[in-house]
Amino acid sequence: MWSYCPELLETPVPRYTSFPTAAEFRPGVSGEDVIARLESACDPVSLYLHIPFCEKICWYCGCNTGAANKTQRLSNYLDSLHREISLNGVRMGRESSVRRIAFGGGSPNAISPTDFVRLVDALTVHMPLDEPEWSIELDPRTLSSEWGQVLGWVGVSYASLGVQTFDPALQAAIGRVQPDADIVKAVDLLRENGVSSLNFDLMYGLPGQTLAMLEATLERAVELGADRIALFGYAHVPHMLPRQRRIDATALPGQTERFAMAEFGFTLLTAAGYVPIGFDHFAKPGDPMARALEEGRLHRNFQGFTDDPSKTLIGLGASAIGCFPDLLVQNEKNAGRYRMGLSQDRLPATHGVRRTAEDRRRGAVIEALLCYGKASLDPDLASEAASKLEPFAKRGLASLEGAVLTIQPGGLPYARTIAALFDPYRQDSVRRFSSAV
Repeated sequence: MWSYCPELLETPVPRYTSFPTAAEFRPGVSGEDVIARLESACDPVSLYLHIPFCEKICWYCGCNTGAANKTQRLSNYLDSLHREISLNGVRMGRESSVRRIAFGGGSPNAISPTDFVRLVDALTVHMPLDEPEWSIELDPRTLSSEWGQVLGWVGVSYASLGVQTFDPALQAAIGRVQPDADIVKAVDLLRENGVSSLNFDLMYGLPGQTLAMLEATLERAVELGADRIALFGYAHVPHMLPRQRRIDATALPGQTERFAMAEFGFTLLTAAGYVPIGFDHFAKPGDPMARALEEGRLHRNFQGFTDDPSKTLIGLGASAIGCFPDLLVQNEKNAGRYRMGLSQDRLPATHGVRRTAEDRRRGAVIEALLCYGKASLDPDLASEAASKLEPFAKRGLASLEGAVLTIQPGGLPYARTIAALFDPYRQDSVRRFSSAV
């Protein structure tokens, strides 16, 4: 179904969960910039809380996370996160309200259920909550019954499990051993406690992975009733992530094999009834994500595809990223410096980028291409894109008719590459971005 044109996939490109991307973040953005935007906020906002800890560190992982093996370090971090919540809450405009709250990491369940409840209590006290929807990322290996009860009490309706693969040999190869029984137990626990939309994160392009292994994992995910499936291509960048040096690079599938895996996964999951969201995300027809696509309400933010309409996302925690209409901002990544700033009642923002009107215009095109495979271009953008699109157009992967750019069905895996044509910041560097497929 997909045409394989390796020459069009040679250059790594961003995933475009923001525009400009985090690669363009620079010093010069501060907590004062955040305060100014909090005080003027009047629309519904969303919150993201980052828990940068895991019980066990997986070799493939590119997240900002560390081992949750030092009680005092964990306690100190949570104290600072509580302080950040209160400092943000007191600055929020009177007309603003919080409609969505997401916990990510790391693994939020690396902290205790009691500590999670305390964070929820702090949000309730300090933030203008308005019957928010709650979501959370979870490690199935350490998901206890106590955690399930707490999630039910809070009313968490969306959860994402880091499954990656069901194959024991592949699990060992990437440092994430988790028996099938652990995942089944986690699924049952979440369903029993009110989670209505459950996502599985899965990966292709793993060392030693075959199509048969991928097929078995996908079929098991379907069998377990995942409402959403994110099928990511593994990005091997040990020069940036030293922990990946433990993975046998000589066993990694090549670009041709990776492309075949992505296409195979797309075909299998759509045949199983899932609605494709882009080329590597899938949702059951009744899931809110699928409905958002159908109704034209799909967006992208730092958490990937989303049906969240808010233009303001407040990031809380070390390295958390926030989004305002004219500003992208990231907190201090180092946990020690993050705590130090908050001990002096300073919001920990240190990096970011101010979005110009041109950034927002190009960002809207990139978002439309990734969410819907189609974008209406201003005349100057259409003129700019015409020659750049020629390699894709002559292969039937995309078309430009008037001012409407359409990615054809066979061009789905090239969506990020085509979107990158509208990114004037992009640099052709294998060190900065992952493989397009």
